[in-house]
Amino acid sequence: MIKLVIFDLDGTLVNAYPAVSQSVNYTLKSLGLAPRSHDQIKRSVGGGDRKLMIHFVGKKLADQAITIYRPHHTKALGVKGAVKLLPGALAVLKYLKAEGYKLAIASNRPTKFTRIILKTLGILEFFDMVLCADRAKQPKPYPDILLSIAKRLKCDKSEVLYVGDMTIDVECGRRAGVRTVAVGTGSSSKKELNDLKPWAFIDKMVSLKSIIMRQTKDIK
Repeated sequence: MIKLVIFDLDGTLVNAYPAVSQSVNYTLKSLGLAPRSHDQIKRSVGGGDRKLMIHFVGKKLADQAITIYRPHHTKALGVKGAVKLLPGALAVLKYLKAEGYKLAIASNRPTKFTRIILKTLGILEFFDMVLCADRAKQPKPYPDILLSIAKRLKCDKSEVLYVGDMTIDVECGRRAGVRTVAVGTGSSSKKELNDLKPWAFIDKMVSLKSIIMRQTKDIK
């Protein structure tokens, strides 16, 4: 029986890609580098901001880039409308909370930015735990974040459902040995996600409710 639902953040519950694009291109401009398109940046999100910087500026400039990116991104996330909940996300969170499920966030974003997003959107209170890559042994696709959340919330792997939008989320769920729902609202394509054979695939977050309801009905 599902007792704990763990969510990825970007592309799963929220759309923060515009803020990321602004901060990446500001960083590139500051370093005298050419800007990148929104789609190029969106496709590169998911491994954490250091990997994001390495992808665009290389390892030699990564540390310098991070010192530019992070202060700018802190401000960018605070701009009205820069971050939005994806359609259906709030309704699903309200439903799961009302039904008594434990909820958590597992993100490769730094904790600081994750909490800014959750507070800005007014959804921090929904989550029993928020764990990010900077406070885990290893980032996704390694299973550490998911396993740590399950352990600290006292749930067996068989009681966990993980929801994410990227191929690294599907791989992370597989390595952790938990059921994983891939949602096609982020930076990985439907084909890329389905090629990895997740436990389930949904086109939009609102469909998660029917999956949860079906699981509960089957058990009863």
